[in-house]
Parts: sequence; structure tokens; C-alpha cells
Amino acid sequence: MKPKPFSAVLFIGVVLACSAMAATAQPAAAPVSAPDSKQNSVTERSINASVVVKASPSEVYRVFTTADGIKSFFAPDAVVEARVDGLFEVHMNPFAEPGMKGADGMRFLALDPNKMVSFTWNAPPSLPEARKQRTVVIIRFIERGANETEVRLHHVGWGDGGEWDKAYSYLSRAWPNVLANLQKRFTGGPIDWKPWLEQMQRSSKEQ
Repeated sequence: MKPKPFSAVLFIGVVLACSAMAATAQPAAAPVSAPDSKQNSVTERSINASVVVKASPSEVYRVFTTADGIKSFFAPDAVVEARVDGLFEVHMNPFAEPGMKGADGMRFLALDPNKMVSFTWNAPPSLPEARKQRTVVIIRFIERGANETEVRLHHVGWGDGGEWDKAYSYLSRAWPNVLANLQKRFTGGPIDWKPWLEQMQRSSKEQ
């Protein structure tokens, strides 16, 4: 006896029935909640600072993405490779041992020409446990008028307690000073690091 052909309609019905059974057997997925900006602002601490400088966004961006630019306001020496994962090392004490000069081994995370840079950051050598960690600094350049740029700094990625708190306190004081030096750089010219370097050299010899 020749078997009857399987009905396409019957096949679709079986598939739908199996799908319905599977759906009832599976527990309902938990709904995805929308981000709560109010909650995030409470639980995620950050350092925020800003300054308006007498320069165009492209000029300020160039200062943050070249070694000569960094040396004009931030530190006496620097290694800057303006590309994703390129080095962004800021050496406050060029005479110190490798790894202890300042922001050693930091790297760029993202670059949006004339608009934004982000990079990793660490704690000072005086906080060795926190220094093993990495935080994230985001700097944005916003045009505010003819030859004026607002520079906004946002520093995130903090842990809690111990040396984390000490590093947070230290950099909460340091970043406004850095931005003040940036502002002065565009009104009074690059910083003269000679007195600082002489002091660092004496300090290194005494250790």
C-alpha cells in the first residue's frame, strides 16, 4: 500500500504546537531595565573639572596629542603616540627609575580629532597598591567662541577604600592645577621647567 504524502498544512500545525509547548515549558525571561542615570550618579564617583582657554579646539587637541604640547604645560618630559593604544606617558620626574617617573605606561584609548581624547591613568608612586590599577580619563574640547575652547575633564573607574581613596583625593586636587597650567600656557606661554628639574635632580641624588 502506497503511503500518503505528508500534508504541508499538518506539518505547519505540528511545528506551531511544538513551539507553543516549548514556550510554556520555559520560564519567562526577566525584563531588561533601562539605565538609571540617577542611580549611576550616586554609585559611580568621578573627578570632573573644566577650564576655558584662549585657543581653538584644534590647538588644544594638538597640545594633548604631542610630546612638545604636553611638555608645554603638564610635565617636563613625555612620550606621546597619538593613536589608539599608543603610549601616553607623562614624566613628572625624568630622573626617576623607569616605571616611577610619573604616568608610566599609560595609553590612549580613543581619539576624536579636535573633539576628544581618552587615556588610561594611574596613581602616583607614593601609592604603590593603587598604582597597579588603571583608571580612565576623558577630555573633551568644546568651541565656546572666537578662539576660545572649553576643556572638560572626566576621570572615572575608581575603586573604594584604602589607597583608592587616597589616589582619588590626590587627583581631585591635581587635575584642576593641570588645567590651570593649560590655561596659562595659552596666555603666558609654555612653562619653564628648569627650576623643577633642578629640584627633581637633587631629590633623585639624595635617594
